[in-house]
Amino acid sequence: MERSLSIMGFIDEIKAKAKTNKKTIVLPETEDIRTYEAAEAVLREGTANLILVGSEEEIAKNKGSFDISGATIVDPATNEKTDAYIAKLVELRQKKGMTEEQARELLLTNYLYYGVMMVKMKDADGMVSGACHSTADTLRPCLQILKTKPGTKLVSAFFVMVVPDCDMGADGTFIFADSGLEQNPDPEKLAAIALSSAESFRTLTGKEPVVAMLTHSTKGSAQHPDVDKVLEATRIAKENAPEGLLLDGEFQLDAAIVPEIGASKAPGSPVAGKANVLVFPDLDAGNIGYKLVQRLAKAEAYGPLTQGIAAPVNDLSRGCSAQDIEGVVAITAVQCMAES
Repeated sequence: MERSLSIMGFIDEIKAKAKTNKKTIVLPETEDIRTYEAAEAVLREGTANLILVGSEEEIAKNKGSFDISGATIVDPATNEKTDAYIAKLVELRQKKGMTEEQARELLLTNYLYYGVMMVKMKDADGMVSGACHSTADTLRPCLQILKTKPGTKLVSAFFVMVVPDCDMGADGTFIFADSGLEQNPDPEKLAAIALSSAESFRTLTGKEPVVAMLTHSTKGSAQHPDVDKVLEATRIAKENAPEGLLLDGEFQLDAAIVPEIGASKAPGSPVAGKANVLVFPDLDAGNIGYKLVQRLAKAEAYGPLTQGIAAPVNDLSRGCSAQDIEGVVAITAVQCMAES
């Protein structure tokens, strides 16, 4: 029971926050029954306004018995704004040789592109997709149309980890990054991931981030080019960090989150033993790390969530449940609140 209360505490807080300033989220994957089950739950709870992309006929056929009467259905073939979307897409992609005919075909047949155009044109605040599309297919239109957030060097991915019965991190809540996208970031990219992750932690939890740059060494205990990369990333991140951000490295994992080990291995560090944002040196470490905690510690893993895109768009796992989609819609809505 304690475990479920701990886990539900995080997502319940997110939903409550989303309800205070309802945002409009696009769900373009109207071919999948999970979309409708999630939509019914979101509409029932009132965590977001929803737009479903597709024709009335398609949606009536695919929705099963789920009640989505509170959603707005937008059919690209009949929507009066489609021509404006086509013109904007041609403008954005003309250097790549896109014609009006190509833009029209893309927007009428690829609902992910249509959903992203709705966000670009401010007809929606954010989008959630990926239940039946790859990460590459979900993020491609975002990078082509929305591009990166001003002041951000790259798009990266993170997981919110909620560990039951845990007094480390923020009462068991952590961000792990990058755990889903950037394969082997150089020091500048790793620093950008750290700063974006700190901002994401504050947005989603309302708590102060404490950022640890992880590797297999703590404060010079090992010498290796991989350690040098993390040291350089830490230096760059500190140079570019907003005033007051607690960020330090390099740390082994235990020195970052266990107070007594942090005090022993890195005395005087304001981060050692207190970290709630864990920045991994590469995607292998980040992906393995989140799955270990999810499976062995029975943690709830929310993600991969994206950061660094000019507007919130989140990618789902293709194995996700309707409940996962519902949770990511709420998280996306809260990210939208931070953008407005």
